[in-house]
Amino acid sequence: MSQFTDQTIATQAKEDVARALLEDVNTGDLTASLIDPNTRTTARILAREQAVICGTAWVEAAIKGLDPSANLRWYVNEGQRCEAEQVVVRIEGLASKLLTAERTALNFLQMMSAVATKTAIYVDIVKGTKAKIVDTRKTLPGLRMAQKYAVHCGGGTNHRIGLYDAVLIKENHIAAAGSIAAVLERANTLAPQAKFIEIEVENLVQLTDALNAGAKMILLDNMSIPMLHKAVAINNGKAVLEISGGVTLNGLRELAETGVDRISIGTLTKDVKAIDFSMRFDAI
Repeated sequence: MSQFTDQTIATQAKEDVARALLEDVNTGDLTASLIDPNTRTTARILAREQAVICGTAWVEAAIKGLDPSANLRWYVNEGQRCEAEQVVVRIEGLASKLLTAERTALNFLQMMSAVATKTAIYVDIVKGTKAKIVDTRKTLPGLRMAQKYAVHCGGGTNHRIGLYDAVLIKENHIAAAGSIAAVLERANTLAPQAKFIEIEVENLVQLTDALNAGAKMILLDNMSIPMLHKAVAINNGKAVLEISGGVTLNGLRELAETGVDRISIGTLTKDVKAIDFSMRFDAI
């Protein structure tokens, strides 16, 4: 079940927007103060390129947080695709408040839609295989939940949210604990509440050791295609297998066709090119 409910989304959006408005507006919008505070207007937000729309709750939080009387009518819903030059939402409200909210609203919409759009591209490529596209912790500081929600909107799957909700054992953890068997035993003893316990392996010997130690989720780090095929055969459905390390669009389908369960990709949230949106006021 997804962790994102209408309530959690609305709460997260309000929290993110509050920080963003404090950063941008602080003691007041000097330029918007030039506008008669009682003047109402209508405006529209246009997508300048094709995209998967994400961040509508953040747009609403920015606008209604400053003008509770504002009305928004969305023409493209969350998770739906829009075309270039399409109006995605029309807004009616106080002109000065819309001007103040504009940049914050657009910043969230362009960043979150970019993540959702990029994720959807990767998801489309692996369709027909069992592989799920998974995000990582390589997120913008302070915006992790917004970005992970955007991955969800794009059809992707969320990995652990942070260090607190799941265990991911890497080579340094194994070295410090002494062995794969020792570190897995310790993880199962000390973190029974974890959403999952996953261990990273770099070769087939380590994979076998992890399986023999009862691993239920295994991260195959930077393995070649032939080695991945062997890993899937050795695993034979015993554990969830995940690929990580340098995954790009080139060769993605080939990776998915090895039979792994998950492909984690840091660039979904780390290397994001904002979708171009603009807000245009109608004549007042």
